[in-house]
Amino acid sequence: MATDATALFLTSDEIADLADPADYVDPVREGYRERGEGAPAEPRTTLFNDDPTGMLTGYLAILPETGAMGGYTYAAGFGGRDAHFSLPIFDAESGDPLALLDGASMNPLKTGAAGAVGVDALARRDATDLAVIGSGTQARGQVRAAATVRDFDRIEVYSPTQDHRQSFAAEMNENLDATVAAVASSAAAVEGADVIITATNASEPVFDGDVIEPGAHVTAMGQYHSERRELDTTTIERATYVPDLRARVTRDAGSFIHAMDEGVVDEDDVHAELGEVVAGKESGRTSPEEVTVFDSGGTAIETVAAGKMLYDRAREAGVGEEIEFSPASEAMDGR
Repeated sequence: MATDATALFLTSDEIADLADPADYVDPVREGYRERGEGAPAEPRTTLFNDDPTGMLTGYLAILPETGAMGGYTYAAGFGGRDAHFSLPIFDAESGDPLALLDGASMNPLKTGAAGAVGVDALARRDATDLAVIGSGTQARGQVRAAATVRDFDRIEVYSPTQDHRQSFAAEMNENLDATVAAVASSAAAVEGADVIITATNASEPVFDGDVIEPGAHVTAMGQYHSERRELDTTTIERATYVPDLRARVTRDAGSFIHAMDEGVVDEDDVHAELGEVVAGKESGRTSPEEVTVFDSGGTAIETVAAGKMLYDRAREAGVGEEIEFSPASEAMDGR
């Protein structure tokens, strides 16, 4: 007779104490390498509701070498007007449940790590100037992770609210070696930047693609909606375009969809998935003057990779509460 499987429940506070931003980058890079070598992953599915207003989102990945598989699910809005994240992790060999994570606190860290993997794969090695458009939690996660893969001397941040961008600059100056400055426009941030990160909730482009310097890299992570975009058509047309998952490009990569609608690119202009570049299956940057874009809409690749890292650390530290799951052969036997 099958026996109950014991899994570990980890709270958001417990997760926050288990790893620093830099600790997420290597596991996420390995997750994308596995994806580039054929590991299964599916883009997000989002269901929208009108009354009460809200959305339910989920996505899946199997990382055989990491030894984990799972699906990140979150609900946002509805009557509570808030968001809640859950992440079940299963053993990729046995299928047994390993952990259930309250996934809120890890979200900007695993997403930041995916952005850092994109920067590492596509940005010039000598990049020293970083521009960030946005000053919220996700922007913080992106910048702190990106600073682990490039030695930035200067970081310029722009967001529409002056207090927000100034607070961001003050906080990052305390946490990073680079000089961080708030600037008065997105153009001021982007001009001269070697790496540009957009982490906003904007529906329209947040800078003019003509301003991008030759050789710059752009990571766009703030929008995953077919009718919303952070990057303009000029940026997409100029760039070598790399998404996290090719299958999501025509579903929710609004910047690329808009550029297709304008007739300047088509699906053949998707250069490669990030995992294919990380795994060496496809080229990344091929010249110092090339403009590159990583379109990061969010996948379960980084989520499962990060979740497994957190689970392993929790087991080692003796953190978390053990919970039991009954196998289907027992739970569904008609009792």
